[in-house]
Amino acid sequence: MKKFRVILLMIAAVLFVLPASFAQKNADDILGVWMNEDQDAHIEITKRDNEYFGKLIWLKNPTDEETGKPKLDKHNPDESLRSRATWGLEILTNFVFDGDNRWEDGKIYDPKKGKTYSCYMKFDDEKTIKIRGFIGVTLLGRTTYWTHVE
Repeated sequence: MKKFRVILLMIAAVLFVLPASFAQKNADDILGVWMNEDQDAHIEITKRDNEYFGKLIWLKNPTDEETGKPKLDKHNPDESLRSRATWGLEILTNFVFDGDNRWEDGKIYDPKKGKTYSCYMKFDDEKTIKIRGFIGVTLLGRTTYWTHVE
């Protein structure tokens, strides 16, 4: 009877660990084009050295309705940057892979509000990444989900 329990425990342990090993991500799995949750922008995530960055490569509405000109980074707290175009803007910077499905220590810039937040990213499922922007601690923040663009 004791051997039977040991065998059952071993099987349970293998079944518990097995899915986690399949779920582990490689650092470059985050690379590619992602659509934001509002479905009004595509962000291309690329790698430079060992860090990950993302820039806006498509906007549903790239022009300002009032002026008819390309949207500008008009909410940026740095007045000298308010005249740069939103399209092409780097909004994800300096992310590093932690070795276990999480890219952290990065920053995310929200051009709709002109704010920059500490941030981490991780896969929610095979086609979705969870992005958590926060101030100080992760409890003080907002989560959004981006989907992979085929």
